[in-house]
Amino acid sequence: MESPYDVLGVDEDADDGEIRRAYRRRVKDAHPDQGGSAAEFQLVRAAYEAVLSGEADVEADEDGSSDAAPDVAQPAYDVEPDEDFEPWSESRVEYLNYAVLDDYGWGLDDDDLFEKAGAADLDSVNHGEFVVDPGESLLEAAEDRGYAWPYACRGGACANCAVLVVDGNLSQPTDHILSAELLDRDIRLSCNGIPTTSTMRVVYNVKHLPGLEELRLPPYPFELAHADD
Repeated sequence: MESPYDVLGVDEDADDGEIRRAYRRRVKDAHPDQGGSAAEFQLVRAAYEAVLSGEADVEADEDGSSDAAPDVAQPAYDVEPDEDFEPWSESRVEYLNYAVLDDYGWGLDDDDLFEKAGAADLDSVNHGEFVVDPGESLLEAAEDRGYAWPYACRGGACANCAVLVVDGNLSQPTDHILSAELLDRDIRLSCNGIPTTSTMRVVYNVKHLPGLEELRLPPYPFELAHADD
């Protein structure tokens, strides 16, 4: 059985940068939308989690394989102590497409940004609301309602699916790409982000913001959907 390091294609003494870069390559190749399979994708994610947690640093058996297969970590939902919202409860999300801000002269720091959007009679691609059902990520909910939001890896390894959380909270069970500075700017990943407030406001399609462009992967599925990159 391959060790987590073998799955990622790195040496056991690889530094964090090498491991992160290897993960991004492997998770892209392994994703079903990029020609891989669900089983391979989960294996790559589990291997990366095992390497990060130190669980991969176990004694090799006589065959040179790991004593234990990596387990996928259970997500931890960061619900505020004063919130009575359950992570697996329904959440209503109001969204706005970042691509329209320049057209109207709006800025992300506008306090009344969503009020302006509501008064502008935008189509449903650019502004609207939907409900995130229990067990859905923000991206899954958007797709289930027929919207083609940008994404690439779906594994928390790129910034294609990034959103700006304007109001509410989006827990990030898996994130291998966003820096502390980006998190402080309320940037989150929609591919596996789970709402932990009953209502949210997000600006999606923010992948071109400073600090995010270099964290993107080729947006193959999104380009096929219909939107320009």
